[in-house]
Amino acid sequence: MPYISDEMRRQVEERAKGRCEYCQTQRAIVVSMQVDHVRPVADGGETILENLCLACVSCNGSKLDAQSAVDPETGESVSLFNPRQQNWTDHFSWSDDKTEIIGLTAVGRATVDRLRMNREAIVEARKLWVQAGWHPAE
Repeated sequence: MPYISDEMRRQVEERAKGRCEYCQTQRAIVVSMQVDHVRPVADGGETILENLCLACVSCNGSKLDAQSAVDPETGESVSLFNPRQQNWTDHFSWSDDKTEIIGLTAVGRATVDRLRMNREAIVEARKLWVQAGWHPAE
């Protein structure tokens, strides 16, 4: 794993406002966040700010080295959401109760599916976070 300096990590966390750039979970309510290479090192991705994002352990562990996934609606392979090049709100929205992430586009749907953004445990946790006023972060 390439070395990421404390200063680079701080810059990534600051830019992300302490939130997972995939599922928007706040650092304050999860155990740890990781710095993810949007384009994986295994595929030539560099350890530079333009290729790094903040990710919760779950999203990062589900993404691994993937750069694409199948859109469950169309069955076509599409690129995963790229937080360095795309806007979160163009591809995702929250369910009315703010506990599930809705993919608005093929990219959004494939990313929600691949990163398991609505697995049962996180949806249950979001219910508690919404009640406590911690979620979603604005």
